[in-house]
Amino acid sequence: GVQARGATVVVKGAPEAVLARCTAWQQARSVVPFGPEEARQVEDHVHRLARRGLRVLAVADADVAEGARLQDTGDLPDLVLRGFVALADPVRPSAVDAVATLQGAGVHLAMITGDHPSTAEAVAAELGMLNGGRVLTGADLEALDDDELDGVIADAAVFARVTPRQKVRIVEGYQRIGKAVAMTGDGANDAAAIRLADAGIALGGGGTDAARAAADVIVVDDRIETIVDAVIEGRAMWESVRGAVAILVGGNLGELGFTLAGTALGASAPLNPRQLLLVNLLTDMAPALAIALREPADRSPEALLHAGPDASLGLALTRDILVRAGATASGATGAWAFARLTGTPTRARTVGLVALVGTQLGQTVVAGGPSPMVLGATALSTAVLVAVVQTPGISQFFGCRPMGPVGWATAASAATAATAGSIVVPWAAERAGTAVIDGARRAGDATARTAHTVGTTVALPTMRRLWWWRSSSPDLADDPGSGPDVGTDPDPGG
Repeated sequence: GVQARGATVVVKGAPEAVLARCTAWQQARSVVPFGPEEARQVEDHVHRLARRGLRVLAVADADVAEGARLQDTGDLPDLVLRGFVALADPVRPSAVDAVATLQGAGVHLAMITGDHPSTAEAVAAELGMLNGGRVLTGADLEALDDDELDGVIADAAVFARVTPRQKVRIVEGYQRIGKAVAMTGDGANDAAAIRLADAGIALGGGGTDAARAAADVIVVDDRIETIVDAVIEGRAMWESVRGAVAILVGGNLGELGFTLAGTALGASAPLNPRQLLLVNLLTDMAPALAIALREPADRSPEALLHAGPDASLGLALTRDILVRAGATASGATGAWAFARLTGTPTRARTVGLVALVGTQLGQTVVAGGPSPMVLGATALSTAVLVAVVQTPGISQFFGCRPMGPVGWATAASAATAATAGSIVVPWAAERAGTAVIDGARRAGDATARTAHTVGTTVALPTMRRLWWWRSSSPDLADDPGSGPDVGTDPDPGG
């Protein structure tokens, strides 16, 4: 405790907490009783200020006798309300753009704060985060059990006047309804929720050691735009996973399909084990690695939404695998069957091998776009294929034979046609599906679509303007902007 001898104790904090302990207030040069009617007047002022997005702190004091021991707030005597401090926390324009980008990428944003509900709601509206979402307070959370919280948490945009324990409960609630949660914060009271979240993000510039120690990621510049860059990298990872898996699984299924089709049409498998090993070396190593490591070509919100796990895996991945497998098998089988009718079995195997590799490399180029890494890996595999086939001795080792222009043209034509089919067939199927959906809509059939989202909380550290006015000055209370700008406080209220 603190041993006080004839001291004055000054208290600042949330208005509702401080006002509840006040029995008098400053009016002009005198102190007068502070009753329920006066409390309502003051609360009206606080609400008006909070609706402007100002963070309001009440300031009160009390004289304590010599020898008094103050262990906690429960030991405080009755307080005298002296005035308020209003902190303006202007939103950076770049933060508004970052919020819009995250929402466009399918990320659900929720603000968790200890501020007044009206302040939090005003700031969230300025950021574009409300979108009709609910504003829940710590008192609301206390009145809900876990099942009830799970039913309303997805519709909440703001959680105000919450405690550290309630922050943990909010993160747990999002996780219970199947969301992957990223939690940002910079204070010690955020540390538990940051540690519990699937991705804990600490704002490191002005953050506490506790928050940084609990986090998985530390944003050293305290900018939400940096979190957008992190989301881009994460979504790019999912896109890379999908591309690499489609290449590996789809290509191998296509090779299996070619083997089965060739065996059904002939007396033996069209490729020997060495040739199959060569195919895998040329199509699965450098090309698949290049797809996995390439930079995202499109960083727009729409592209990020498409690259997320819900959109890029599941049915989308299955479709890519089947398309790649079908194109690979059809291109190789067609080239091998044509060469088998016009040449020797060894020549047919060589043409089929080249078409099998060429079809997969062509689809890799389509999937990788203009990435220099993908183009370089494809060119390298193509050069190795040509060298193996056309070099005597090496060609015979793999059961091939050097080919002339007709053989190369046959394989290239089949590979080109199959690669083109892998582009046209999904496009035509998508157009046909769109036409069916449009027809159903015109007939009055509504189709509801829900997008899985990721829950995250946002902290926006910015410069704050500070006003002070006396509770007895109604002009200043009504218009804090007219008050003197006397200083800044980087961390009001803890």
